[in-house]
Amino acid sequence: MSLFKRIKNIWAKPAPVQAEKSILSLTAGDVCEVSLVTYQVTGRTQNRSRNAVVLTLQDGTDIRYLCIEERERTVFALYEQIDGRLDEIDEVPTTLELDDRAYHMEEHFSGMIMASGKTPFMQGGEQHVWQYQSDDTRLLRVEWQDGRFMLYTGESVLPADVHVLRGV
Repeated sequence: MSLFKRIKNIWAKPAPVQAEKSILSLTAGDVCEVSLVTYQVTGRTQNRSRNAVVLTLQDGTDIRYLCIEERERTVFALYEQIDGRLDEIDEVPTTLELDDRAYHMEEHFSGMIMASGKTPFMQGGEQHVWQYQSDDTRLLRVEWQDGRFMLYTGESVLPADVHVLRGV
């Protein structure tokens, strides 16, 4: 190696170190593990005003939704879609009964979301969300966007049960 190349390498900037993927930055094609089940991320919706992300996860034919919200601590919930229907956005009740289980509304919020990949709502826009909890800690989530309701049931997940396995 010549003397000039050595001097050039001294002043050359090193290649930037790529940041490791966090669970909040996963996108379609990444792989994560939730409660010992490995999923491929196929879609993502993000509500920046709440610092919240909903990942669409797929394991074979099973599709789940991992809701991640960064608050004073990171909160995780794993949902699956259920069949159901509500008629009007203005008439969402504070208590819902499904399968002999009463769910009580914990919060209602709305905000602009950005969607990418395969998600229940294929484009961004204003979304309304109602979150419920039953007495036995089961969760219910109702989403409304562009005149369409989606209903999900699920449960809270411990942060230690969620791992990023591979980021693209």
